[in-house]
Amino acid sequence: MSQIHALLLLSPKSLNADEIMDELQISRGNVNMNLRDLMSWGLIYKQLLPGERKEYFQAEKDIWKAARQIGRERRRRELSPILETMEDIKKQVKDTSPESAEFLKVVNDIYAVAGFADNTLDLVTKAEESWLTSTFMKLFK
Repeated sequence: MSQIHALLLLSPKSLNADEIMDELQISRGNVNMNLRDLMSWGLIYKQLLPGERKEYFQAEKDIWKAARQIGRERRRRELSPILETMEDIKKQVKDTSPESAEFLKVVNDIYAVAGFADNTLDLVTKAEESWLTSTFMKLFK
């Protein structure tokens, strides 16, 4: 998926599935599946060219927009389920044994790290390019 995204991102023109297959030496099924995923992530778009029957694809060229979109999708697909699962686990553990206490400590630690990542991604996805750039510059001074 990342190879297709990179190819479309760097390509000066829209590409069709056959061109992507040829350039990356991958199967049609692989190309079609990953193009659908990239479109569902909002990272690429279909483009209809006049006189062409094939579908062409173009990547979102605004890197900040793409980065925010990737952050939103990662958060929705990966972090939110982890946080929900850790909350469910914490509710279900009723035992007060040392083993259960150690287990809950690990669950709470995972929850804390995932929560920090979730909050950070939330800030980044809501941030504008100028805020993000100035914040990073302050960190590195």
